[in-house]
Amino acid sequence: MRCKRAGKHEFSSMDVEKYVGSQLRRQCGAAGISLKEPQIEVRIEIRDKRLFVIHNQHNSIGGYPLGALEQTLVLMSGGFDSTVAAYQIMRRGLMSHFCFFNLGGRAHELGVMEVAHFIWKKYGSSQRVLFVSVPFEEVLGEILGKVDNSHMGVVLKRMMLRAASNIADRLQIEALVTGEAVSQVSSQTLPNLSVIDCVTDKLVLRPLIVAHKQDIIDTANEIGTADFARHMPEYCGVISVNPKTAAKRGRVEHEEKEFDMAVLERALENAKLVPIDRVIDELGQDVQIEEVSEALAGQIVIDIRHPDAAEDEPLELAGVEVQTMPFYAVNARFKELDPTRQYLLYCDKGVMSRLHAHHLLSEGHANVRVYRPS
Repeated sequence: MRCKRAGKHEFSSMDVEKYVGSQLRRQCGAAGISLKEPQIEVRIEIRDKRLFVIHNQHNSIGGYPLGALEQTLVLMSGGFDSTVAAYQIMRRGLMSHFCFFNLGGRAHELGVMEVAHFIWKKYGSSQRVLFVSVPFEEVLGEILGKVDNSHMGVVLKRMMLRAASNIADRLQIEALVTGEAVSQVSSQTLPNLSVIDCVTDKLVLRPLIVAHKQDIIDTANEIGTADFARHMPEYCGVISVNPKTAAKRGRVEHEEKEFDMAVLERALENAKLVPIDRVIDELGQDVQIEEVSEALAGQIVIDIRHPDAAEDEPLELAGVEVQTMPFYAVNARFKELDPTRQYLLYCDKGVMSRLHAHHLLSEGHANVRVYRPS
């Protein structure tokens, strides 16, 4: 018997446990009482004059209340590391805005917007935060053309940190967050991290700094971001043949002398700041895709809703084949489908289906439309 109390009473929690426990033993024919290893544990709470019997308990994320502490800007790539880092920061009560550096075009931007919205909706929706998207393709091109191959990775990270610091200044945020872990890749050795950090006076938080990769993946599975990470569209980033693992600050600064900082300034001028609760709708506003209100025999409807929604309310259409393919897997798996068939994408509001249909059409898949039942 376990009792918790709130308010003023003439009795203690132990008095309640003794009294209720003895009555249960007497009236229920219990074999006995074990305080250390009971077969049945009864939990009650007394709040002022109300009694609550606890039937089930569910684990929360723990930590501090959301938004109880300061604001941070999370550098979000959409992979395992950055999504878990964002979650770890949020569970400590820090209000986390998201900053994405777009190196891979529309598909990558869409994928990161989706996972950022998922994390916010599941763990941080009590706080309204921003999603910041910075076009970084031109910055990457400048690095590829002006920087020695072995130093490209470190210089790219320095440019990202400079840009993130600028955005943080605009938003009056004092701390940046990354998903980096020691020596997971060449740019994340201690010497390289030191060279990267010296471009900003912001506090750079790295909650995964000594985490093992498998532990990070396990956490991503637990919080629901692993499927997003596995299906995140790939992009052409910086690939050094022999990357430096112990870059020297002087050499890196020498490499950056040829870099045209006006390119970085243009990227910051073109950055988009959108409230996270409107990020998906904002993306879908200008997307014009052919919609149909009725699916015909021979067509295949693809339900792209989250697996939980598809399982709770399955889509069933008489005489029409329905397949489930979560939105985070559509870009990667659509090319595996029969190109001679016609496919109709379906989601609750029609926003996600329009976005993914638009992307598939731009990739050359002409056999896709949107299903919006009337």
